[in-house]
Amino acid sequence: MQYETIGALQIILGVIARFWPVWIALAVILALSLSLKRYLGLYGHLFDTGVGIAGLMICFFWLFTAIFADVIAPFDPLQQIAIMKDAPPGAIDPNSGAVFLLGADRLARDVFSRVVFGSQIVLVIAPAATLFSLMVGSTLGLPAGYYGGRIDSLLSFLANLVLAFPVILLFYLLVTPGIRETPIPQWLAGVFFMFPIIFFGALFYTRFAGRPALLAALLAATLLIGGWVYAGLVFDADPLGIISITSNQLNIFVAVVFASSPGVFRIVRGLTLDIKTRDYVAAAQTRGESAWYIMLWEILPNARGPLIVDTCLRIGYTTILLGTLGYFGLGLAPESPDWGTAIKESSRLLRAHIHPALPPVIALMSFVLGLNLLADALREQSLRD
Repeated sequence: MQYETIGALQIILGVIARFWPVWIALAVILALSLSLKRYLGLYGHLFDTGVGIAGLMICFFWLFTAIFADVIAPFDPLQQIAIMKDAPPGAIDPNSGAVFLLGADRLARDVFSRVVFGSQIVLVIAPAATLFSLMVGSTLGLPAGYYGGRIDSLLSFLANLVLAFPVILLFYLLVTPGIRETPIPQWLAGVFFMFPIIFFGALFYTRFAGRPALLAALLAATLLIGGWVYAGLVFDADPLGIISITSNQLNIFVAVVFASSPGVFRIVRGLTLDIKTRDYVAAAQTRGESAWYIMLWEILPNARGPLIVDTCLRIGYTTILLGTLGYFGLGLAPESPDWGTAIKESSRLLRAHIHPALPPVIALMSFVLGLNLLADALREQSLRD
């Protein structure tokens, strides 16, 4: 079918114009950060290098795209306009006059809108799963490195057992339809999602044990917020209706945490083995501080540099894994606008219509590039410190 289309320059200008709230937000963030960078610690130092600025701006671009997706996208990501099936970039809907800036896919959905809304899924699952992995790995890696002995041997054996599996095969086993129908993912979620509650509970208890009123308030807040998130994530029973997660999303979330935690564990364990020999740790032991106080308030803060760098890189790896799972049909539901699923759906007719595949590929590459640039800048800064 022949479509009336707009020119390439109009397409580019149209895409740029649709992102107007993102440009405003980036300008405000950049202006504030540059003017206040001397007061912003590590974040402020990232603006001393071009690599740091580029990495931050790319990551902020996709963050604000996810936040303002409803304003940026001209169509609902699931909306189908039959007459626009496989429409090329810049095609105009003859009925409404609306422009499909990046064309339409084989199901007549706007490619631009799906890429924009896909950023919401990626920027929720990848960072959140990585943060959960960080808490699980840190909670287990600190005692393994600090105590050593049998505790270290047992935890290291379990971590190496998981790491022995190829990552893609491990993900395949955890999210395959046969496993989804069993209670295994929910059991794993029930275990993993307890770690943030344990982590923050131990963090507050070791620091504020001598201030009972403040400790009680902090522990109550931890249990209340942690219990709310736990109920929403594990049982999909959020009483406020804010946290809602499908079985597919839960399985992928659990798979990411399960596969990433051993890597974080090994990093934290290695850093703990090194840092526990430092003089300030010996001074804390001399003061009579508890082992968990030393681990959480002496060792962990001094390991933050490598952990922050690893977290940025791990979010990028997780994003690629989510895209890979989506491409193999093991990710979210087929109608999901996430970038991996979009690439898979468009690859079926790649020879005939390449335009639906390119935008999600470019989006995925740019986001991972931004994270890698940010990690490089953080690594350089940590070496200076």
